Amino acid sequence: MLRSLIGGLLGGLAMFITGFIFWGTPLSALALSRADDQGSANLQAAMAQALNTTGTGVYVIPDPATAQGTILYGRGPVAQIFYNSGGFPVMDGSALIGGLILSLVVGVLIALALRYALGDFASRARVSILFALAAVLWLHIGQAVFNHAPWGYILYLAFSDFVALALAGLIAAKLMEGKPNAAVTSGDTLH
Repeated sequence: MLRSLIGGLLGGLAMFITGFIFWGTPLSALALSRADDQGSANLQAAMAQALNTTGTGVYVIPDPATAQGTILYGRGPVAQIFYNSGGFPVMDGSALIGGLILSLVVGVLIALALRYALGDFASRARVSILFALAAVLWLHIGQAVFNHAPWGYILYLAFSDFVALALAGLIAAKLMEGKPNAAVTSGDTLH
């Protein structure tokens, strides 16, 4: 169990570092579109005017819940906005600490799932990679399929999360490799 815990914590740390490499370095420019300074200022002012009354949330613009919104939505342009009515630092230390804790918890959960479900490294490695692939296909690629999210961003996000999740699973699986689960056999049956 100690190997599983250590493997999960190291896997979680690897996920955190992977996330930093993909999103905290200039590599993130591969995924993000940019507006110029004036365009950003205009959009920020428009959001503050239109969205501050309802506050922080996720907005679909135009809102297709009304007849007029449905017509406008069909014409485009459309946006899904993750809106925060307050500001925060670009490199928010509390978000980094929270993200590290989340990564460690997820790493331990991955390690525990692998420990309780499978007994050997090869099986754990295969399941780690397949689970990571299934997760990003459904959670991220699904956004491009169902919500017409931009493919460039979604593919970058999916790849970064696939690498992080697979790496966490592989590290945990490798550190658990020491002692396979002992199965008690009696004749032709496995108990």
